[in-house]
Amino acid sequence: MIKKTFHPFLCVFFQYLFQSVGCVNLKAKNLCISLDSLRSVIIFAVEFLIPIIMSVNKVILIGNVGKDPDVRYLDNHVCVANLTLATTERGYIAQNGTQVPDRTEWHNLVFWRGLAETVEKYVHKGDKLYIEGSIRNRSYDDQNGIKRYVTEIFVDFMEMLSSRQQGKQDAQPQQAQASAPAQPGSGNTDIPF
Repeated sequence: MIKKTFHPFLCVFFQYLFQSVGCVNLKAKNLCISLDSLRSVIIFAVEFLIPIIMSVNKVILIGNVGKDPDVRYLDNHVCVANLTLATTERGYIAQNGTQVPDRTEWHNLVFWRGLAETVEKYVHKGDKLYIEGSIRNRSYDDQNGIKRYVTEIFVDFMEMLSSRQQGKQDAQPQQAQASAPAQPGSGNTDIPF
């Protein structure tokens, strides 16, 4: 018998694994198993769990919106929004004194249905977004018959990182200038706070 003490969380994980292969007598803190049982668990993990985990198509990006979203509705009233997101790696100065400039990558994002409608209402050029999604590649023939390839991120989750206050502050100076023309000699210099 091999005796090994594991963290309680790992015990729960191993309990599940061992029950899957027919070993059910595990204590909460002390894990006592035979070599045959251990071999069965390893085979189970390699054959069933690892192949599931080994295929992941996941993208996480934090960046700034490059232009206002392009939103369209398909014939069956499904909303689709496209926009570009810029992510930037900051430049630095190497040890030998060479300056490495900032490097910006542009990503094509695709939003569907309710998420696309949210993008249509609330996302604008310059907003900072956190997105999660998957990479998809497609090809098409352009107007000249040349085959073009596009890599897109199909977004599953989005969080807006720009505050609403920031957007309102950017818009307020323009509104204030348009709605309050200067009145020379008004004489009222009292501050209202």
